[in-house]
Amino acid sequence: MEQQSRSFNQIAIQKIKKNPLGIVSLSLILLAALVTIFAYFISADKVIDANQQNVILAHKPMGFQQKILEIPLDHYTRNNSLSDYFFGKPIETEQIAIDSYSIKGENISYIPYLGDGLKGEPVEISTNEWTSKGINLSEIEQEFIYDKTFLLGTDAYGRDFYSRLVIGTRISFLIGFIAVFISLIVGIPIGAIGGYYRGKVDDVIMWVINVVWSIPTLLLVIAITLALGKGFWQIFVAVGLTMWVEVARVVRGQFISYREKEFVEAARALGFSDMRIIFKEILPNILAPVIVISAANFAAAILVESGLSFLGIGAQPPTPSWGNLIKENYSHIIVGDAHLALLPGLAIMLLVLAFNVFGNVLRDAFDVK
Repeated sequence: MEQQSRSFNQIAIQKIKKNPLGIVSLSLILLAALVTIFAYFISADKVIDANQQNVILAHKPMGFQQKILEIPLDHYTRNNSLSDYFFGKPIETEQIAIDSYSIKGENISYIPYLGDGLKGEPVEISTNEWTSKGINLSEIEQEFIYDKTFLLGTDAYGRDFYSRLVIGTRISFLIGFIAVFISLIVGIPIGAIGGYYRGKVDDVIMWVINVVWSIPTLLLVIAITLALGKGFWQIFVAVGLTMWVEVARVVRGQFISYREKEFVEAARALGFSDMRIIFKEILPNILAPVIVISAANFAAAILVESGLSFLGIGAQPPTPSWGNLIKENYSHIIVGDAHLALLPGLAIMLLVLAFNVFGNVLRDAFDVK
């Protein structure tokens, strides 16, 4: 039996490898996963939520370059911890856009950038702002005065939009992962118990499923979110608690068809407990349809989160997600800087399409017929 199962899995993997759309969609999903993990390695702005603001640089075009002077704040620390590279670091410097600068003795004189066609008055600042933090004079020009390139321009607050888009991947990808995980934890036991025991237990479970199923998903998520509060984890839990119904229905249907199989009858004859039969005998045989429905739920969770963030119920600013990036910038589609809204929309479309396509590929690969 184990050898036959292994052969079946190998055949399914070969089918996926031979499907170009399957490979492309899987590559996009893996790329999103890597960006999720290493977001702060990839982003240009290492500050938490890429929230380093410089209003004077608002709405700059793609590829814009600007000389930046960084002045360390009182809580500045030179050494970055490992967590800073995965979760970002707090704002430790004040970033000033400048046109030019010169170092005169113990002072730095700079002309602030005020915008195209405008010229600022010279400003002097003591080098003690750096040296008091243990920074040598030679390091000031090397590390704290530099040309910064904004690959995708800036938003209304002068934040690096490329970094916001990259870090926003985390919310959109993790919402799918965590929502699917919650739906499996809730849906598999409920569907398994209903399909295996049948009778009144199944009737009660089906009544609950039908009640939850009859409520529109978006309205149910909004209700749960309002009950739990707005926030990062609340939206994850809310979306997950609305997706268990589909998993439970699929698992229940599979258990109904498997509960009368010969190997299940043999397990009962050997005196195996119901829990062992459910989770060790039947459940491993129905994983294929569960995987397929999970891929579809992953895509649905991303869309639901994006819609909630657009409505202002999802991840709250300044935390970036693709949904609230669209909300913040959708008006620019008409007045200019359309890429600020179109790029996160395109990212949502590609990731959702990748999961839907990959779900169809999995369905075909695991189809025993």
